[in-house]
Amino acid sequence: MQPSTHTIRPSTLAGVTRATLLPTLAAVGLGCNPADDPTPDPPPTPPRTADPHARGYTDDDFPRVQELAPGVYSYEQLRSAGDERFTTVSMFVITDDGVLVADGQGSPTETRRLIETIATVTDQPITHVVVCSDHGDHTAGNSEFPSSARFYAHPTSHAVLQRAAANPDRPTTAPPVIVPTHLVETSETLHLGNREIRLLFLGRAHTGGDLVVHLPAEKILFMSEAYLNRVFPAMRSAYPSEWVTMIEAAQALDADIFVPGHGFVDSPEVLAEELETYRQALVQVIEEATRLHAAGLTMGQAIEQADFGDLETWSLRSSQAPLAVRRVYLELNGELPPG
Repeated sequence: MQPSTHTIRPSTLAGVTRATLLPTLAAVGLGCNPADDPTPDPPPTPPRTADPHARGYTDDDFPRVQELAPGVYSYEQLRSAGDERFTTVSMFVITDDGVLVADGQGSPTETRRLIETIATVTDQPITHVVVCSDHGDHTAGNSEFPSSARFYAHPTSHAVLQRAAANPDRPTTAPPVIVPTHLVETSETLHLGNREIRLLFLGRAHTGGDLVVHLPAEKILFMSEAYLNRVFPAMRSAYPSEWVTMIEAAQALDADIFVPGHGFVDSPEVLAEELETYRQALVQVIEEATRLHAAGLTMGQAIEQADFGDLETWSLRSSQAPLAVRRVYLELNGELPPG
């Protein structure tokens, strides 16, 4: 199953309608007739990188929307971290009973853009929002979703968002924090229209409350920030060793398409390969920090001396590697917070 791709340029988003979008999607992969071009050139293989410019994209090529299966779409939008650009990924699922969105974007403006994009594809309202990651780059725009929508989260993520909403020092200009009302401790199965959608907690990983969204019939697994495609392992609030185990649990599920929370949504084959590459990257980071810890280096010394081999070229290495070393040291010292 190959996703079809359609790019909606931000500058023309307001002019895109459902009537014009769907025929365009069909033309690029869903309804094309092989007889029209008996010897099509194979699509070029994109480089294995999260850097959009290294892949030949410009900012105007985003948001990038792909239909992964009938009515199931990934949505990639650019964000910045210092001088680096990379994508934040959401997923939306269209059913006869409404639209489920897995992860919003990082601001009200960007979440509105996501909502407007969904409206170009379907007339169905957004009825369900799953907070797979409680971090702001996936939740800060959630107040833009319809107030009637059901918001789902793991209890740990619920507590994080509840504390943020109640923080007396929160700037008055900051967008409201939406605290989910439906909690998923281990799993919950939704039946929307004729679709089965499973919300699963496979263990602590990037946060203490990572959820994934599994579509068993379509064999799609949205992994949010538990899977960062060619982005250096971001461990600010992670549980390093448990993260490896969580990915192994995800790999054991019946899925053909593993959708990351950052980095590009590539072909199913590449995504599966890159998920294993990412699991190995986590192991590599843990082993390097463990080696330095066993040698008696302080955390500061370890941050300065750590060598992560081929991961040195991955996106966000400079900002995320020190945090990863710190988090592994906390785990080795038995000092990680309980949740």
